[in-house]
Amino acid sequence: MAAKQKENKIEVKENGAFSYYITLQDSFDRLTEQLAELDCKDRRICIVTDSHVADLYLSEVKSYVEQSCRQVEEFIFPCGEQNKTLDIVRSLYEYLIQHEFDRHDLLIALGGGVVGDLTGYAAATYLRGIRFVQIPTTLLAQVDSSIGGKTGVDFDQYKNMVGAFHQPSLVYINTSILRTLPDDQFANGMGEVLKYGLIRDAGFYEWTIEHMGDIEERDTRVLEYMVERCCQIKRIVVEKDPTEKGERAILNFGHTIGHAIEKLKGFQLLHGQCVALGMVAAAYISWKRGYLDSDEFYEIRDMSVGFDLPITFDGLKSEDIVAATKKDKKMNAGKIRFILLKKMGHAYTDLTVTDEEMLEAVNSMNADLM
Repeated sequence: MAAKQKENKIEVKENGAFSYYITLQDSFDRLTEQLAELDCKDRRICIVTDSHVADLYLSEVKSYVEQSCRQVEEFIFPCGEQNKTLDIVRSLYEYLIQHEFDRHDLLIALGGGVVGDLTGYAAATYLRGIRFVQIPTTLLAQVDSSIGGKTGVDFDQYKNMVGAFHQPSLVYINTSILRTLPDDQFANGMGEVLKYGLIRDAGFYEWTIEHMGDIEERDTRVLEYMVERCCQIKRIVVEKDPTEKGERAILNFGHTIGHAIEKLKGFQLLHGQCVALGMVAAAYISWKRGYLDSDEFYEIRDMSVGFDLPITFDGLKSEDIVAATKKDKKMNAGKIRFILLKKMGHAYTDLTVTDEEMLEAVNSMNADLM
């Protein structure tokens, strides 16, 4: 296994200039120190979290935050994707206004992707933009959604249809959380971990396969390296394309069909589970186009099983899934920006994927047709 770097900070730049640090630690012990670097001693901070995460980490995190600022408030909303809405954002706006938060104060997103996306969007739009900090508490949020400044909420069950680009001022990752993460949430994050290797680093993808046992056993050093490598890959991509005008779109590998399944299932499946299904479908199309050989396709499909991710679904019509992709935010002039693999570790954007290709790929995963 590659040795973990001693440096525990990853510098993220925007347009060539420093933007923020991703700090990787195995506890919350250095949170006060990191917040102090944001010059918030005389500022107020509102910790935004959901009802589940609040019970687990809010008290501990608040004790560190209180040492770094003038006053700490907390805003707790019900957990679940169904609450990632403009109504919750409105309630957060009201809370901030009532507590007289100004544009020099900060928000902290303490939680998974739902909390991070919603808090980031509120920060991007409250008083035309205030600072916020990401403290991701799930594997998926640590390796993906907390990094890069994409924020947003769902609109009438259309995934992330309302959003803004707003970079965090700090991402503080406590990897020790992963050792006690529920199995389904850990698997949920592995969908995004596998994605990074497939789109950008074939060597890292093979590393995840070789270390499957250690990953599933939550080995501390292995998890630290895995999270750090994912953060580095995402940093490289978002630095080149911070507002998704080009290369950053490859991060949506598996998301087109994945989002369609996620929406049609009423968010009963976790995001990473749906991304895994979408990656299998995209790999299937890449295979049928001759970019991957059969061994590569079946490895991609079967490795999802190894990490407790689904490779089939039921209860949906394949035609409905294909139709739902047309309402995805990644449409471009009426065409879907579909991410395919030119080869392992090399993804690209394709505008020529047909409904027939998608339908064949979706049918191959539809358990009701097997």
